[in-house]
Amino acid sequence: MTILFIGDGSTTLYPADVVGAKAANLAHMAALGLPVPPAFILPVELCAAITKGEPGARKTMVEGLDAGLKFLERATGRIFGDRRRPLLVSVRSGAARSMPGMLDTVLDVGCVPAAVRGLIRMTGNPHFAYDCRRRFLESYGDVVLGIEAALFAVPLASLAAAEDEAQEQDLDSEALERLAATYQQIVEDHGSCADDPRDDLKAAAEAVYMSWMSERACAYRKIEHLEDLQGTAVTVQAMVFGNYNVRSGAGVAFSRNPSTGDAEPVIDVLFGSQGEDVVSGRRNPQSEDAITRLLPAVDAELRTALKRLEQEFRDVQDVEFTIEDGKLWLLQTRSAKRTPRAAVRFAIDFVKEGLIAPAEALQRLDGVDLTRLAHQKLVDAGAPVARGVGAAAGIATGRVAFDSPSATRLAADGDPVILVRPNISTADVSGFAAGAGILAAVGGRTAHAALVARQLGKPCIVGCSELEVDPSHQKARIAGNDIHEGDWLSIDGGTGEIYLGHGQISTEESKAELDEIARWKNATALQERA
Repeated sequence: MTILFIGDGSTTLYPADVVGAKAANLAHMAALGLPVPPAFILPVELCAAITKGEPGARKTMVEGLDAGLKFLERATGRIFGDRRRPLLVSVRSGAARSMPGMLDTVLDVGCVPAAVRGLIRMTGNPHFAYDCRRRFLESYGDVVLGIEAALFAVPLASLAAAEDEAQEQDLDSEALERLAATYQQIVEDHGSCADDPRDDLKAAAEAVYMSWMSERACAYRKIEHLEDLQGTAVTVQAMVFGNYNVRSGAGVAFSRNPSTGDAEPVIDVLFGSQGEDVVSGRRNPQSEDAITRLLPAVDAELRTALKRLEQEFRDVQDVEFTIEDGKLWLLQTRSAKRTPRAAVRFAIDFVKEGLIAPAEALQRLDGVDLTRLAHQKLVDAGAPVARGVGAAAGIATGRVAFDSPSATRLAADGDPVILVRPNISTADVSGFAAGAGILAAVGGRTAHAALVARQLGKPCIVGCSELEVDPSHQKARIAGNDIHEGDWLSIDGGTGEIYLGHGQISTEESKAELDEIARWKNATALQERA
């Protein structure tokens, strides 16, 4: 097995079926000279051996991790788990085809007690150090040990309430130290100490490989007809920190709007956070304006990078980024998941801009349901009762379901379904597939689950502050109105507007776009006959 490196000065490009699409694109960005943290990759070929428990597979993985750590320590000048200049790493998945949010990630690996002291010594910032420690314990507990998220969420919420703070990032360093100690006890109660950095790294890498066989990953591959994929690679990358200080944050950027097809970038950011805070859908991010106000030079650099990546890959890009103390780092790029309407708009615009030929545009639209291009609007729906953030354009009306099994059951009865959740999560992918639309109280338009909703062509609204959801009791409240399972709800994923009751949907054909596609087909047919 060959270990592959990113950040060693090489401009070598790797095939996605060997290293996964995520690592292949990381190497491509590094070769372009864009700011990418150093990394190494355990290849896809090891995945099947690990998941099947083949003899020698784990030994091969450990040898690869040891060799890769030596490279990262040389590249960063830091030592993994050190008490003076500690190196922390992320452990990420990556199949040959993008599977957003379906596989696991472990962040801040190496943040053992000695490394916490090292981070404080190195940065003079105990708030940052203890935040990394509690983040690692939560990530490790979730992915490696399978600890329920609620066991971490409850003490966090209790501490925030006791400290009279609305958000976790507002907790002071002493509170975060206590929270980390509570998380440590939870982890120990589940049979692990999580205080040996190399053992933690081995367990994290193995868990990421094993996530290939998770229920949500298997369901997604079935829905998207990706059963022929051979597995995931594991990318181990030096951490950069969006939670470092007030000039730090994490976000997601699209080079064009993946919901509407508009040519302007869509950028979400959370300052004082790490990437999972944004893509998990558990928090409401800020828009690009927040970066422009605080770090205008970073915003300009990000926009330039988006344009360059779009030109290089000749497609709309979905980019994950981190800002550490005012410096931009790019962690991922991939072709953006998009609604059918956006797919057609992108194809037409790219042909006009000379990026692709009409024949390639037609290939990209193969499989896109052109009947979904019709302009839809709600009729006789009354006034909207609330508004959220439109994450996937389109109109949907249906009966309310509060979890994926209920959505599947109600859909089987023949009625359309609106899946209503506290936040959007890729764990709900089967409910997405069964539903006609998705509504969530919390989350951003760039969260992984919003990407999946767009890919499936499902109207989606997120970040609705007037929505309170209690899935355990199968009920919700929106703008003072009680909602129960089976009630009718209507949503407009373009405007973010929410309506009570069963609205009627009117459609109007998108003649201009269909005429343009017809012209391409005629021209291509003439060329083939010539």
